[in-house]
Amino acid sequence: MQKTFKAQNISCSKCANLIKASLEDEFGEIEVNLDSNPKEVTLNIKDEEKEKLFKTEMSDIGFDIIEA
Repeated sequence: MQKTFKAQNISCSKCANLIKASLEDEFGEIEVNLDSNPKEVTLNIKDEEKEKLFKTEMSDIGFDIIEA
């Protein structure tokens, strides 16, 4: 299921590239919308367990999910 999350601290393409480089191996293709405010991260999430893991890993690299 495709899901979009609003995230804090994403400010530029370097942030988007860090998210993709860090998480795409585990979560598949990730799209970061730098035009929205707050910034949006969209990906396919299989279940609640993967969603929790994604939120934790985003936080670990400095980008907190503020809304799903």
